[in-house]
Amino acid sequence: MILVLWDIDRTLLYTGDIDRRVYRETFTDVVGRPPTALPARGTGVTMPLAVRELLAANRVPPADSEALANRIVEQLPQRLQQYRELLATNGVVLPGAAEALSAVHRDGRFVPTVVTGNLRGSAEAKLDALGLISYLDITIGGYASDNSHRPALVRIAQDRAEAVHGIHFDRENTVIVGDSLEDVRTGLEGGARVIAVASGTTDASQLRDAGANHVLPDLTDTDGLLRILATQVHETQ
Repeated sequence: MILVLWDIDRTLLYTGDIDRRVYRETFTDVVGRPPTALPARGTGVTMPLAVRELLAANRVPPADSEALANRIVEQLPQRLQQYRELLATNGVVLPGAAEALSAVHRDGRFVPTVVTGNLRGSAEAKLDALGLISYLDITIGGYASDNSHRPALVRIAQDRAEAVHGIHFDRENTVIVGDSLEDVRTGLEGGARVIAVASGTTDASQLRDAGANHVLPDLTDTDGLLRILATQVHETQ
């Protein structure tokens, strides 16, 4: 079996400015003033690190940052849940994503879950609102709420999958599908091969140069994706 670790934002779906709105509102409530700078778009950085960058960019004193960061991180998933209707109406499932998820889910060779910079509650809110959650075993995923260091999430997901399926997962039988340089780094450092999808803010040449094993323009070629998933783990590392 092959463990397939899907990234979420800009790989499977796009929620526009909703995340940034949630960051803004939560920062304002916790810090007591609105932010003048917001996290960069499409970087793939984990939410806890994005929150710390947000505090630094808005000149929050370092002595206060850790406690404020923890309060913001704790509130983000619940606040995002309040935008479920907006996620469902304004969020977009990216081309081919639902078909690709469904095909991987149905194929007995694969174990599909997620490795994401989202906190678990935020990941579930997005996937559920856009009708994608049933294609994934979210109980064995790796989330920023597990560890803010994204490469560490690969091993977390592999161990959870092993506990459920009784199979040892490592670089030989684990694949990340993601759109950002962080997804590529996560695979290279964390112990997975990488199928990069140029559906985000990083173009195909950058993803290839960063070390992705395969680069796709999008997820519309479902059969092609399945072939790559099935064969790439047997290629020379």
